[in-house]
Amino acid sequence: MPEAGLCDKIYSNSLTCQFLKQAVPKKLKLEKKMSNLTLTCPLPLQYQQIVMAHGGGGRLMQQLLAEVVQPTFSNDYLNQQHDSAVFSVGEQKLAFTTDSYVIKPLFFPGGDIGKLAVCGTLNDLAMSGAKPLFLSCSLIIEEGFSIETLQSILQSMQKTAAEAGVFIITGDTKVVDHGKGDGLYINTAGIGLLETDLLINPASIQNGDAVLVTGDLGRHGIAVMLQREGLDFESGIESDCAVLSPLVQDLLQAGIEIHCLRDLTRGGLASVLIELASTARVQIEIAENRLPICDEVRGACEILGFDPLYIANEGCCAVFIPAEQVATALAVLHKHHAGQQAVQIGVVKESHATGLLTLETALGIRRVLDLLSGEQLPRIC
Repeated sequence: MPEAGLCDKIYSNSLTCQFLKQAVPKKLKLEKKMSNLTLTCPLPLQYQQIVMAHGGGGRLMQQLLAEVVQPTFSNDYLNQQHDSAVFSVGEQKLAFTTDSYVIKPLFFPGGDIGKLAVCGTLNDLAMSGAKPLFLSCSLIIEEGFSIETLQSILQSMQKTAAEAGVFIITGDTKVVDHGKGDGLYINTAGIGLLETDLLINPASIQNGDAVLVTGDLGRHGIAVMLQREGLDFESGIESDCAVLSPLVQDLLQAGIEIHCLRDLTRGGLASVLIELASTARVQIEIAENRLPICDEVRGACEILGFDPLYIANEGCCAVFIPAEQVATALAVLHKHHAGQQAVQIGVVKESHATGLLTLETALGIRRVLDLLSGEQLPRIC
């Protein structure tokens, strides 16, 4: 909780308090009157236990990482703050990453937890510009889980990995008591080879960079949510779950000077760009009328009260490149199925207000986008 007296100081300067001071008799102390009111503290709570929002890609997860995890393990590799760590072994430059998948339901339109685990980890490697080589697979299985279902998921993993030219070469299996594992959790780690001299990370973002996205927004999260809740909008929304490595490698081979890449998973486009703006100490501005959001996803979000800017994708990434290379980059991206809807959505601006993400609305009004506390749709990756 905030330190004692801090909220009182804040409220004593608020219009609410000014009104209360005038409305009650002078002999009645403001503190006594306030003690009978239920007030919402404007400062973020300091949680003593983990809550679901800590895993949602929003403000609470960023606080958990910045205040608990990163200070404990702090080192030059971890402090790159990228989707994968880059390091050298002899003359070879490698990328290494790991991720865990706890999605519910395990099967959804366009994929399953096995395909998701492979795509998600390979995409984390791709975001460093690495060509993926090998994966691990660790399974945490709940007692009573169907072996037939497990075989189906593993076959999906193998199919996705084989199509990407990657081998799953090691792993682990654990079984937990019935009711303690929610069916199946998967952890994967990946190693990739970097054959580019470009330093592709948030520190390389520059003023004037163009911001592109490689696909339409929000499809994965909405597809999973509709399946989870048994909702049928007759829209046929499918997850965009896909491997992005071929797309990134083609950009590099075309000579595109990629400054930064980031896949739009937990927290969606807005959370990712806010994090990057803060890390790179820049201001990013995006245009609402350029955002690729399909009508089905937009309609579902309007009905259910979600914001597609904060909904996860699993086959889409943000790309930061020099403005003069946009046309060439888009031509490369449009050759790929996962990049057919690629478009420039914004720019990195020179500004004293660093760490900001602003949205220019269709009416030409600019507003600041902020991190949500957690996630609109938990357990989607």
